[in-house]
Amino acid sequence: MTVADEISVELVQSATDDVCVLVGELDQILSAEYVPQQRHGLALDAIFKLNIRFFLARLNGVAAGCGGLALFADFAEVKRMYLRDVARGRGVAQALPARIEREARDAGLVLLRLETGERQIAAFRFYQRAGFQICTAFGAQAVATSIFLQKQLTATAR
Repeated sequence: MTVADEISVELVQSATDDVCVLVGELDQILSAEYVPQQRHGLALDAIFKLNIRFFLARLNGVAAGCGGLALFADFAEVKRMYLRDVARGRGVAQALPARIEREARDAGLVLLRLETGERQIAAFRFYQRAGFQICTAFGAQAVATSIFLQKQLTATAR
């Protein structure tokens, strides 16, 4: 991150143009790697349900990434995490997951899970560096190309 870089992560309530473009870019990347049966990311209309929190990250005012959090009774799940190449190595990759983790803790959840694809090697390495560990499959949509990860969070002091 340079001195001039300004990073913000904001909660978004609807599918803004920036969100649509970022999710579209992510879909394009994933569709090049996986057949439709191996892709089951949330559709845009599903991202803005009551149990989902979705965030838009900006770098110097420009949309740079996005990611969401689905809240369940006993865990939270990272959804639709994506970061544009131009934002990598500039602090956005730390700010966005930190905001998602904070949201999970604020909801009283201390287990954060996610599913990624076996061909998403950079994402897998990033998640491992961030403290995620491989776990057993969860949810009903597990496919052979999926890798399931989880991270134990520290509880928020009340």
